Amino acid sequence: MTIEIIATTRKAQGTGASRRLRHAGRVPGIVYGSGEAVMIEMDQNDMYYKLRSEAFHASVLSLNLDGKKESVMLRAFVMHPFRQQVQHIDFQRVDATHKIHIKVPLHFLNEEVAPGVKTGGGKISHVMHELEVSCLPKDLPAHIDVDLGKLELGHSIHVADLKLPKGVEVAAHGGHTAEAVVATVQVPRGAIEAAAAAAEETAPAKK
Repeated sequence: MTIEIIATTRKAQGTGASRRLRHAGRVPGIVYGSGEAVMIEMDQNDMYYKLRSEAFHASVLSLNLDGKKESVMLRAFVMHPFRQQVQHIDFQRVDATHKIHIKVPLHFLNEEVAPGVKTGGGKISHVMHELEVSCLPKDLPAHIDVDLGKLELGHSIHVADLKLPKGVEVAAHGGHTAEAVVATVQVPRGAIEAAAAAAEETAPAKK
C-alpha cells in the first residue's frame, strides 16, 4: 500500500514564517528534484507518526500537493532537540524510469535456531541495520531479509551473502563492499572471562 502525504504549497518563507507554521501545528518542507523546487507545508501530527514508521523511510511515497499527486522519497528531516516535533522535511521527486539510491532496512530471521546460538552459546551481533541499494522505483523492496538460520559460532554473514530481490543491487557509492560484515555470532565476552576464571580455580596448584 502506497503511503500518501497531504501537503499544500507554502507561500511565506523565512525563519519567522517557519516558526509561525510550527506554532500552528504545521511542518515546513521542500520537494526538489527534476523541475523546480517547491516549498510545502504538512500537518505536524501526521508527519510525526509517519516518521515513526519504518516503511516511511524506505518507500516511494505519494505526495498529494494541492490536489496533484507525484512520487517522492524522504531525503532528510529535522526533529526538535527535546520536543516531539518535526522541524523540517525534505522530499525528492522520483522518476519511474531512473534508478534510485535508498537505504533499505534489514530484517534478521531465525536468530534463535542459528547453531552458533542454539548449541554454541553465542550471541548474534547486528553490525548493519540497513543497506543502501540501487533499483528502479517499481523494484524497491520494503526490507531485505537476512537469514541467520545456519550461522555457526565465530562465523559472519557478509553483504555478498545476502539474497537481493530481482532488479536490486548494492549501491556502488553506499560504502559497503561485498565483504562488509552484516551480522556475526560470538561467545559473549563475559562468558569467556567466566570460563577462564573457572579454569583457574579448578587448575591444580603449582608446587
